[in-house]
Amino acid sequence: MRVILDTNVLLGALISPHGPPDAIYRAWRAVRFELVTSLAQLDELRRVSRYPKLKAILPAHRIGTMVNNMQRAIVLEHLPTLPEGDEVTDPNDAFLLAMALAGDADYLVTGDRRAGLLQSGSIGRTRIVTPAAFCAEAL
Repeated sequence: MRVILDTNVLLGALISPHGPPDAIYRAWRAVRFELVTSLAQLDELRRVSRYPKLKAILPAHRIGTMVNNMQRAIVLEHLPTLPEGDEVTDPNDAFLLAMALAGDADYLVTGDRRAGLLQSGSIGRTRIVTPAAFCAEAL
């Protein structure tokens, strides 16, 4: 099973060590599924982790460890342009949908209810679900 974790889920795993995002991250580390990421997402993770709000609660070495771990995932170097009609409310999330298509993912897990990804429910064969729903269905 191939899974994409939205950056907010990855950060959630570091912020709250007992919630669904952490359970998902630990399941990947235990090789219960294949994680699909991209150079774009790794760059976003590094950039977002430098925001003052996150720097105050997340030590840089924890982000660094996560980024290093993610180098062992399926890392997509180039992402395709989204097909006509596959649009997102938040253009900053377009790369997630491109990852889903390029990575032939089974799931895209996101906690962002405002971006419109969850409302669409799927892209191609990829189901878009919350961390809690993923835990209930797949773990």
